[in-house]
Amino acid sequence: MNRNASGGINGGIVFELGVSVLTDVAVRKAAPKESPYKLSDAQGLYLLVKPNGTKLWRLKYRFGGKEKALSFGAYPEVSLINARRARESAREELRNGQDPSLTRQQKRAEAVRTDNQFRTVALAWIAAHGKQWTPQHRSEVQSTLERFVFPKIGSLALDAITPPIALDVVHSIEKKQAGETARRVRQRMGAIFAYGIACGLGTSNPADQIKGALAPLQKGRQPAIIQLEPLKRMMRRIEHTPSHPITQLALRFLALTAVRSGEVRGMLWSELDDELWVIPAERMKMRREHVVPLSTQARVIIQLIRPLTGRGPLVFPNVRWAHKPMSENAMGYLINRTGYAGQHVPHGFRASFSSIMNERRPEDRAIIDLMLAHVPKDAVEAAYNRAQHMERRKQISQEWADLLLKDAMPSRDLLQTVRRSASY
Repeated sequence: MNRNASGGINGGIVFELGVSVLTDVAVRKAAPKESPYKLSDAQGLYLLVKPNGTKLWRLKYRFGGKEKALSFGAYPEVSLINARRARESAREELRNGQDPSLTRQQKRAEAVRTDNQFRTVALAWIAAHGKQWTPQHRSEVQSTLERFVFPKIGSLALDAITPPIALDVVHSIEKKQAGETARRVRQRMGAIFAYGIACGLGTSNPADQIKGALAPLQKGRQPAIIQLEPLKRMMRRIEHTPSHPITQLALRFLALTAVRSGEVRGMLWSELDDELWVIPAERMKMRREHVVPLSTQARVIIQLIRPLTGRGPLVFPNVRWAHKPMSENAMGYLINRTGYAGQHVPHGFRASFSSIMNERRPEDRAIIDLMLAHVPKDAVEAAYNRAQHMERRKQISQEWADLLLKDAMPSRDLLQTVRRSASY
């Protein structure tokens, strides 16, 4: 059947305005021949039929004065209508001055490439620099990135992360009243971008560009309650605040020992020695071994938590990932939910212990400083071995525990506190 060029059919090929247009029937029935041949559609699209029966969509076009060809895949996986859609997309790129062959190569490369993604670069940065860090610090760096950064930008290429995107990551941390954490995260992001640039995986450092957009931190001492009765009232309120038992026990243990919160969160079962907790030098701020005498109440906490966490290396692990330390914000969030945000922080127990016990025992100021792991100014005193004044330190530790936990809920009862995911 033959019709004229205004709209007829001839052998499955429709003719419109003098241009041949394929039909799905013609494509489906196209049989292989001894040599490859083409069935042309409109505007450069054609079907290449090979001797083995394979049918491939191609687009012939000109760019920069040169004739080029673009592949759209094989029929029937790519139908006639989808081949035409691909043609129209390519023609739109041509109208915008883009070479569709080049843009397809770029998109394919971006889809396959992962070495320039933020998460990949961050893990490479940790591997490169983490050997110089303590295990606790390395774990904290990675867990902070996994919690705050990777969910937002981990899959993005470094150069796809703009300053507004980086700022959104940091602002989301600031909104949770964690300004210091926000700054540490920004610094770590900056170091990762710098590492990526050095490795040829990125060209800019948006984390450095947003430094001035962060809210200023209030300088000065960290908030702390330094009077015994108000401190005890806070402890009683904490006892009745819904939270995970591990968080409750860790916070009470921190208050009893007056060490830094990171030292409790990274505490290992291997560091316990009867009635003493021996913190190795590599986990201490001043890189000196520190011995903490444990009061009766502190040892009870150790006994209670052993069935919960004793199978792993950490005494107070993260409640979601037992091989990682507790989140650096878990105890602080518990204090904040109790209603003491801005009045007391986990580090504040050191100031509480120092103020209260120095007032009660002014003659033992040097020993109290020793218990806080302060470095003595006297070089001779600094050389004391770990057994120095241990009996007196044990007495002070026990007196502090008796004062702090008088009329308190037994530690065993803290295991029954209602759990709340926000405290994890």
